[in-house]
Amino acid sequence: MPTREVAAVSWGNYGEVIVVDSPEEAVGLSDQWAPEHLEVQTADWRYFLDHCTNYGSMFCGEETTVSYGDKTIGTNHVLPTMRAARYTGGLYVGKFVKTVTYQHATRKASLEIAKVCERACNYENMLAHGISCRVRIDKYSKQKMQKN
Repeated sequence: MPTREVAAVSWGNYGEVIVVDSPEEAVGLSDQWAPEHLEVQTADWRYFLDHCTNYGSMFCGEETTVSYGDKTIGTNHVLPTMRAARYTGGLYVGKFVKTVTYQHATRKASLEIAKVCERACNYENMLAHGISCRVRIDKYSKQKMQKN
């Protein structure tokens, strides 16, 4: 390989070979490792496609290679490194879309939610959050009693 000297440093510092006893064990190891590029060179590559969840991009079977994904057929070359594939995927248009969320609860639901949330807030020493729950418990409990 023309880049042998450079590649040797990377292989020497980070390379390893791990032998597993089953496809299930390989999937578990792969998902823990969360590779940027996952090249699956087995006859039953579909098993890995169906079961692996933590990878940047998977290259399935001998007909594909990381080079294809990086340079021609892949979505892009911007993939999660350093095991980030455990919580994010590769760059795609959705990364540039603004996402907003909202919450709404009825008074009845708020009363029930507040009872649970107050305990969680106080347990975590988030006292102001706990107080905001307590205010709703007191208010909505009184309103419930007045209706009865």
